[in-house]
Amino acid sequence: MKIQTAAIAFAKERLRSFDAGHDWSHTERVLNLARRIQSEESTGDTDVIELAAILHDIADTKFHEGSESDGGNIAYDFLTMNGFPGNKAGHVREIINNISFKKHAVKSEINSIEFMIVQDADRLDAMGAIGIARTFNYGGFRNRPLYDPDVPVKEYTDTQTYMNSASPTLNHFYEKLFLLRDLMNTKAGKKLAEERHIYMVDYVNRFLGEWEGRL
Repeated sequence: MKIQTAAIAFAKERLRSFDAGHDWSHTERVLNLARRIQSEESTGDTDVIELAAILHDIADTKFHEGSESDGGNIAYDFLTMNGFPGNKAGHVREIINNISFKKHAVKSEINSIEFMIVQDADRLDAMGAIGIARTFNYGGFRNRPLYDPDVPVKEYTDTQTYMNSASPTLNHFYEKLFLLRDLMNTKAGKKLAEERHIYMVDYVNRFLGEWEGRL
């Protein structure tokens, strides 16, 4: 059995209890985006890219009580037990352990094209129409208010503060989503991010106009 097929089955089982913004559908979109970016960039190890995309959320700390390194370690063990070369499995582990936006304030030591492609793909799925839907879905999942004009937007400089935030959902656009365009790694990722960014800005402007009764 092809390793990607086994990894998909493994990921689907791991993601069954996650919310709709972090379930298998999210992972599948990230996989498709990673394949598209790799095709346009014409570079990178396909197996590493696809497996990192498939397994990137199998132990997301938002739903999994554990350390930031659990996801990569679980993926590494799964891959090596299924005969995938250890050096490539190690690369997948590094990508998974460093992909999260929570670490954006600290520059990653990984600069491989495979890491850049998968990270761009994951960030793109947090943008545009899908990104908006995922943001409000997660806000509802955490029972957060849609918006509160009395709660200021925060700037996060460390992972723990970001993880502990309970800001209203609309603040998340300013605290994360609007930052993603300028954090993209690849030429293809930047191109895709630009249109999604504009869509989100238009949406938030419309939201605020309706909230304040101007529209």
